Amino acid sequence: MPARRLALLLALLASCLALGPAWSQVAGRSKYADLVRAELVAQEGAVAPGAPLTVGVRLTMKPGWHVYWRNPGDSGLPPEIAWTLPAGFAAGAVEWPAPERIPVGDLMNFGYEGEVLLTVPLTVPEAVGPGPVSLKAKVSYLVCERECVPGEASLSLALPVAPAGTSPRPDPRTAPLFAQGRERLPVPAPWPVRMSEGANPVLTLDAPGLRARDVAFFPYSETALEHAAPQTATGDAAGLHLRLQRSSQAAPDAPAPRADGVLTLTEETASGPVRRAYALGEAAPAPAPAAAAPASPIPAAPATGAGEAEGLWQAALLAFLGGLLLNLMPCVFPVLSIKVLSLVRHSGESPGRVRLHGLAYAAGVLATFLGLASVLIALRAGGAQIGWGFQLQSPLVVAGLAYGLLAMGLSLSGVWHLGGRAAALGDGLTRRAGLEGSFFTGVLATVVATPCTAPFMGAAVGYGLTQGAGVALAVFAALGLGLALPFALLAAWPALLRRLPRPGAWMETLKGLLAFPLYLTVAWLVWVLSQQVGPTGLMAGLTGLVLVGFGAWAIERGRAAGDVGRRGAQVAARVAAILALLGLAGLMAVLDRDRAGPVAMASADGVEPFSQARLDGLLAAHRPVFVNMTAAWCITCQVNDRATLRADAVQAAFKARDVAQLKGDWTNQNPEITRVLEANGRSGVPLYLLYDGRGGVAVLPQILTESIVRDALAALPATAGPRAALR
Repeated sequence: MPARRLALLLALLASCLALGPAWSQVAGRSKYADLVRAELVAQEGAVAPGAPLTVGVRLTMKPGWHVYWRNPGDSGLPPEIAWTLPAGFAAGAVEWPAPERIPVGDLMNFGYEGEVLLTVPLTVPEAVGPGPVSLKAKVSYLVCERECVPGEASLSLALPVAPAGTSPRPDPRTAPLFAQGRERLPVPAPWPVRMSEGANPVLTLDAPGLRARDVAFFPYSETALEHAAPQTATGDAAGLHLRLQRSSQAAPDAPAPRADGVLTLTEETASGPVRRAYALGEAAPAPAPAAAAPASPIPAAPATGAGEAEGLWQAALLAFLGGLLLNLMPCVFPVLSIKVLSLVRHSGESPGRVRLHGLAYAAGVLATFLGLASVLIALRAGGAQIGWGFQLQSPLVVAGLAYGLLAMGLSLSGVWHLGGRAAALGDGLTRRAGLEGSFFTGVLATVVATPCTAPFMGAAVGYGLTQGAGVALAVFAALGLGLALPFALLAAWPALLRRLPRPGAWMETLKGLLAFPLYLTVAWLVWVLSQQVGPTGLMAGLTGLVLVGFGAWAIERGRAAGDVGRRGAQVAARVAAILALLGLAGLMAVLDRDRAGPVAMASADGVEPFSQARLDGLLAAHRPVFVNMTAAWCITCQVNDRATLRADAVQAAFKARDVAQLKGDWTNQNPEITRVLEANGRSGVPLYLLYDGRGGVAVLPQILTESIVRDALAALPATAGPRAALR
């Protein structure tokens, strides 16, 4: 197989591997495209300066599917609304209609089927410019039947401005919708309510003469009661009594459940049965969905053109610095070192020729960064919940990258020589292939850089992905320039190369040594693959590695053999390539069947798997929480985990401050973790959040040291933690 044809085959295979998971997400969404229809509506027909304005997000679900209430029950996530409003406007809390009990197997969920209107009051400033007024909302939701599908919708609404001095009038087109929505909102209970203590608390309504059936209580707290336990209602002359069951997750010293929630019932009246919903206790706003403070000083949504330009320059500078530091990361340095050796070989050429190699490398880096960014932006615009490094969430990409690096390592070790036949095609083709080699080195350096996150990089990429496509591409271009700059500078001043020893035998020795960092990278990728696909998929991936080695050996044997032997070796090489592709197909077939899942229990050191429900429960108990968002393919994450977070001194500090630890594993795609990343202005891992249990949260740096973590823990309020909160 000619080297040029083999290179094209490998490039095509790499493209399919990189884009395969992306297009599968697009194709996969078409099956679920009509599960939820979202719409932004307003109760009033126009905006009146200084007058309240009521808007609503209307969700219409396909029959059999449901979305969730503010407390989703045993599983699920409530809808989240992120507003983009004109200056001076402010959005209030969501007004949640009374939910339904939705059993799913042994679980009990709280939510809505059919249709729901989530109303939100808006505060309008006294001075409003000429209309129309543009209101925008980004709605994130989880819709479930037996399976669950995350979704997003970007909604907008334009309203005219009413003349000064006039009162807002209801819009006749939406008036019936909001009237029906108000009927589903719980109203304050007209009777005294109390909750008894014990393992089976009783909710009592002092409502003499109340005749009710189909009684259900929906607590605001996710951890106070067993949601799936039967709720038994009895009535007597004193009122209504509802027997509940305390949550098995509640700590022994936790306070008794409170009568805070929504009670629904059907009241028997003289005119017939009437369905009612009552708000009991303190109707506090639902907990904030993921986090809290901005992750960086970069403005999240600049209001003016000057502010937008300033935010772009800050993000571009941080991205450029992050790209520079990527050159020192263990995933990039071996590839860069190999290319420096190739420059040493070209040091005898004209300075202009050497500079062309630097430009070709920079072009490869920029083209790959912009290509990955374009795919990422397109998928996110279509609703996919992914971030930086998304391609490594595909086991096929991980396996393909391992195959390519193994082939490169075998070439450095002398098992085979890529490009050996190109010399027979003439000097011009050799020169062009050399520039192509520099270009594809830039491509490879970018691909292997994706598991690494350098300082400054996370905030910049997170900012870019929250802005328009032009801003995002500019940020990724700055990141690529930072990665390409050192090699390009070395090529721009060939005199620097002359300071290195002249080409000779030492280069062959160094080239052989550089193969071993690549083998270590392959070993690491195999470990990542084992986390993603389990033992059966891992066996398919390892078989593919063996076939890559066999193919490289067969190709080199074909080069060294005579005509007859060469033809046989070439046939063997083609067979090996076909078998390697079949190995990848086999790997694809076992992914869904044997994919490794998150650990469902706490580890020996007390670290629990992350879920939004668990985080909300800990924060409701005023417990400080450390959240670690990580992935097996993230080298920065693994270094922080082993060198810092597992250190005895750090673990002792966590225990001394009674800090709960939650770990979110983003090795495979996880929409819940993606939402937390986006809420904190990040597009990838690592992300470290320290909640103080009193409403505050700190975002720790992406590169951790023991002193950074201990100092952050020492800054926690002295009264944080459940024991102190109960005193």
